[in-house]
Amino acid sequence: MEMKNKTGVLLVNLGTPDSPSVGHVRSYLSQFLNDPRVIDIPWLLRKILVNLIIVPFRAPKSAKLYKKLWTANGSPLLFYSNRVKDMLQMELGENFEVYLAMRYKNPSIPDVLGVMKKRNFARIIVLPLFPQYASASTGSAHEEVMRILSKWWVIPDVSFISQYYDHPAFIRSIVEIGRKYPHQEFDHVLFSYHGLPERHVDKVYEDGLCSEHNCEAEITEENRFCYKATCYATTRLLTNALGIPPEKFTVCFQSRLDEKWLKPFSDKVVEDCAEKGMKNILVFSPAFTADCLETIIEIGYEYQHIFESKGGKKVQLVESLNDHPLWVSCLKEIILAT
Repeated sequence: MEMKNKTGVLLVNLGTPDSPSVGHVRSYLSQFLNDPRVIDIPWLLRKILVNLIIVPFRAPKSAKLYKKLWTANGSPLLFYSNRVKDMLQMELGENFEVYLAMRYKNPSIPDVLGVMKKRNFARIIVLPLFPQYASASTGSAHEEVMRILSKWWVIPDVSFISQYYDHPAFIRSIVEIGRKYPHQEFDHVLFSYHGLPERHVDKVYEDGLCSEHNCEAEITEENRFCYKATCYATTRLLTNALGIPPEKFTVCFQSRLDEKWLKPFSDKVVEDCAEKGMKNILVFSPAFTADCLETIIEIGYEYQHIFESKGGKKVQLVESLNDHPLWVSCLKEIILAT
């Protein structure tokens, strides 16, 4: 009988609490924030900061926000990630088996890889759903997969996808959604990416700091894995495709924990837009491939409140790629080229 060399595909997203209850949110935040790639400080300091200060105070507040986010289908991030997994399976056909895992909580990477191990794949492709590389997202997902695989007696061929911030199909899929909101109808356009501590991007460089490289304007051999540089590169490609002139848009970073994170801060840019008399702004979030707390709640609700309180009218969120067919086609292209 002829043996088929099937390829296993593991999609990885960040994660979500199992429910919006305080207990489940606390468990999720604890696992997430104790990751040394997320909060990169000495072990004991991280344990004290996360487990005694951040999580106890943040869990009840976050649970209220997750309750707003939750739908009849549960967590939007998990719902859309599962939809993408199923649609991608249909696109790739019988020579591939597509799985989904979350870096934090469920379905967990150890559990899903446990299922994949039994399938005895000739090859495994690991594809995190983060277009721009960051150690705290893609790096963490890759490290966890490698931790599990390193314990297997038989390790098949493994391919890791680190980033695809400039992939033509990725850009095309965002442009397709963005065209629903002509930029001419808005006073300003924000490209809001998830924030990172400045020290995270500094660690990309063997010598020097991120600020010493021209990350806002170009990709070079030195900065091609710098999150800030790739966010700006994604924005250049999107604004060129959508015809948005330089004076009409701002690249910014959201969800900061302190003042030493990447700037400008998205909430401050929203405030500034209102204070300049702008009434309607459009916000893209190209680091998020599925709508989640940071898009629906932070941008859609919190930034709307900030904007209105300063005299603005409407913050229009451009929805994430979610289960758009062009996004699924993009993932298919990446996998077939790997």
